[in-house]
Amino acid sequence: MTHLRTLGAAVALAIVLFSLPEPASAAEPKDKATMAGMTAMGKKLRVELGSSAAFARDGQLLAVAKQGDHLLLYRSGDQGANWSPPAIVNARPEAISGDGENRPKIAFTQDGGVLVSWTKPLGKPNTGEVRLARSDDGGASFTPPITVHRDRQEITHRFETMVVGGDGRIYLVWIDKRDLESAKATKKPYRGAAIYAAVSDDGGRSFKPEVKVADYSCECCRIATAVDTDGAPLILWRHVFEPNERDHALAKLKTDGTPASVERATFDRWKVDGCPHHGPALAVAPDGTRHAVWFNQKGGEGRAFYGRLTAGGIVGQRFVGGEQAARADIAIAGHRIGILWKEFDGERTQLHAEISEDGGASFKRLALGAANGASDHPRAISSGKDLFAYWRTELEGMRVFRLP
Repeated sequence: MTHLRTLGAAVALAIVLFSLPEPASAAEPKDKATMAGMTAMGKKLRVELGSSAAFARDGQLLAVAKQGDHLLLYRSGDQGANWSPPAIVNARPEAISGDGENRPKIAFTQDGGVLVSWTKPLGKPNTGEVRLARSDDGGASFTPPITVHRDRQEITHRFETMVVGGDGRIYLVWIDKRDLESAKATKKPYRGAAIYAAVSDDGGRSFKPEVKVADYSCECCRIATAVDTDGAPLILWRHVFEPNERDHALAKLKTDGTPASVERATFDRWKVDGCPHHGPALAVAPDGTRHAVWFNQKGGEGRAFYGRLTAGGIVGQRFVGGEQAARADIAIAGHRIGILWKEFDGERTQLHAEISEDGGASFKRLALGAANGASDHPRAISSGKDLFAYWRTELEGMRVFRLP
């Protein structure tokens, strides 16, 4: 597998050799006691900064992050200014992927459960299985994790993402290489990997056998999800269109996880025999408009883009940020649209945002913060009519910015 270097320092994986900073608070940006303890033991942990955050129905902000062979769940009642002591998601330690494209995820069920999903790496390179744990007490404790899919080959089941449909069903979607392996065995050509999905109708306690959504996905770009206005899940991923154009495809899922439709979503026609390791993001407005951000190369220039996806093509496609803009994300709160990205200025990584009050016709730009060390991809999240930026960095920990 070939991974492309797209934007140098701005898109480097957020993996550093250091002890893990605890989440930042207004009073103390990092946990010095934890860091001192690690130094005293003479250990340096390989830290992956990939994490996720989301607002629960009660207004609490929950975040999940990796520490060693455990996932930790944090809670904040003041929009990220302070964080509670963490709860352990997986009591039994296991390998966990924690980079920005393949980070742990968090979601909330209609019956009050908290779900955390992640990829567990296996012994062979680029292999894994999709795992999920459920909490019935708001995240204080979790049931033992389950493996979501029935296929147990030591192959790629990775880059999972999770979405709760309008009817309460839980959809897990991931990149899967079982069809590639079958093609190799019969010496048949096969482009990239495939997208598979599994559905739970009991709040994530169990999952039905997985189904294939589409052949020929890119191998290691994150998958974006959103919920359409009718409650059906939408997924957006980097696809390998024949012969080797790495644009994006959009699918709407039926209740069994199979696609009701699959259509080409972007038309930049980036011809490359390798994975950019740089996935898209998707959000649906109350009027049904599908807003997306993505990274592609167009006209020989690698850039981040924004556009509105329609059946007839893209409306309003334009650049996001400058030439070094990367890792864009998008969220919608009511009629407001928020776009985030990070951008390396030669010395530090800057976090930027754009806000639209008119359905994406125009945006105002904001500078939110900066980081001297490594940083995760920023996450755009919403709560009611408010938009927020969640950003985890090596030196400052977990930070939350309210977007005015």
